[in-house]
Amino acid sequence: MQNKKSNAGRFAGMGYYIALALCAVAIGVSGYLYYRNAAPEEPNLEDPSGIVDVMNPSGSIQTPGSTGSSAPTQSTAPLPSTLQTGRPVEGEVVMDYAMDCLAYNPTTRDWRTHSGVDIAAAAGTPVQAAAAGTVYTVFQDDTMGYTVVIRHVDGYVTTYASLGEDIQVKAGDVVTLGQTIGYAGNSALLETALGDHVHFSVTCDGKIVDPEVFFALS
Repeated sequence: MQNKKSNAGRFAGMGYYIALALCAVAIGVSGYLYYRNAAPEEPNLEDPSGIVDVMNPSGSIQTPGSTGSSAPTQSTAPLPSTLQTGRPVEGEVVMDYAMDCLAYNPTTRDWRTHSGVDIAAAAGTPVQAAAAGTVYTVFQDDTMGYTVVIRHVDGYVTTYASLGEDIQVKAGDVVTLGQTIGYAGNSALLETALGDHVHFSVTCDGKIVDPEVFFALS
């Protein structure tokens, strides 16, 4: 009788430890399943091109209040035009137009496309409208600084970026060739290493145009 009681006690003790072990296993499995379901996926680090447009680093055209998703494409043959044009400012070109190749950006220290030309000019130098037209928008871009966009005839649009804060025009203003629209500065965060300058770019019917081709229209 005494042996039966001892065996029953041993089995009861073993049952306690077996139950404890099963609980530990259950907790472990539950924790694993929770972690597997809750853990975020690894970020996709793949960059299909490695090319960033300086004026459109996100790859899209963004104007205040818009959510556009398509960037302008390069134009190989801009429309013929009788538009009279001129340079927005006189000075040395410190970064050339480069849409068919990659140009080194000393600010970001990488190679990327460049949709316009950067013209060196001392801070406060007047920046002129490169053709007659109507101011489409004036805004402060996160990467390109104070920016003015002007629409012209025949589908041409000119953009003036990295300006100083003192902009002289507003949306809807009609401007003439050579009219002062702002002043040279260094407000473009993507181009601070270039010093004071104007970033000037052109599109025609939504296609990027080499500014030198635009200047040659006259």
